[in-house]
Amino acid sequence: MRAAEFLCGTAPGRVLLRGLCRPWFSKLGGWVLSTRLSALAVGPFVRAHHIDMTQCAETKFSSFNNFFTRRLPPAARPADMDPAAFISPCDGRLTVWPADETGRFPVKGTDYNLAELLRDEALAKRFYGGLVWLFRLSPEDYHRYIWTADGTAGERVSIPGVLHTVQPLARGQRPVYHENTRQYRLLDTAFGPMIVMEVGALLVGKIENEPIQNPVRRGMEKGHFAFGGSTIILITPPNAASPFPAIAGPSARGEETPVKQGQRVGTVMQKASPVQGEVPSSSEAEGLSGNPSVTA
Repeated sequence: MRAAEFLCGTAPGRVLLRGLCRPWFSKLGGWVLSTRLSALAVGPFVRAHHIDMTQCAETKFSSFNNFFTRRLPPAARPADMDPAAFISPCDGRLTVWPADETGRFPVKGTDYNLAELLRDEALAKRFYGGLVWLFRLSPEDYHRYIWTADGTAGERVSIPGVLHTVQPLARGQRPVYHENTRQYRLLDTAFGPMIVMEVGALLVGKIENEPIQNPVRRGMEKGHFAFGGSTIILITPPNAASPFPAIAGPSARGEETPVKQGQRVGTVMQKASPVQGEVPSSSEAEGLSGNPSVTA
């Protein structure tokens, strides 16, 4: 935390941070953490972060990254398979933010908009008025992630950028999710379209996703991050999903809620609202409710 305060909160720190955020620095860090010597850091890291290793079948690792990208057995992270459940793709800290009718949403006092996040204004308009589910992973979290719904995944979109830290202090200083390296796919599901996005961060030189074979299934492993903090963003359109009050209330106050991979964090609706600009049929209009609230 002190390091983050220096890097983000002081003029010398911000100058240093500009260099550290370049991809070459994270690639260098990734190389170091893949060496055999780096395995010596595993024990101290486990003890410092109180990581439960009883769930892990392996106890010896060839490198720190080998430990960091460890795979837990399915029983350690069971996915809620109820079709009505909106589940977490990963371990992390969740906040849910409403996007307004222009696609704008605030995160920790920093303004974002869907068009800039996706670099695709036409696609972004499909989600105006919807919800942005932001899952922030810390270094001590399990860094593998899953598909959260059955569906058909579209082509991968990769957006190059820098690699800011995603710690809360940094997110209040810069629009890190607009600037960081990220990739996403559009997933067509039974409750409507959903954006599934991975965002890299400082010392996360790689977002490693599994090859796609449609259709994808809820609970299937999607990929993993290399070392460092990082973020997964799910974007749902209006009337597609709603978070539980225990998550919505803290989110409205800007507070994060710890969640686990596969855990139910909200409810999905039967059908999402139509694309903005389309006129629903009379039967569809009767069934549409208001935009899901993210207040307690």
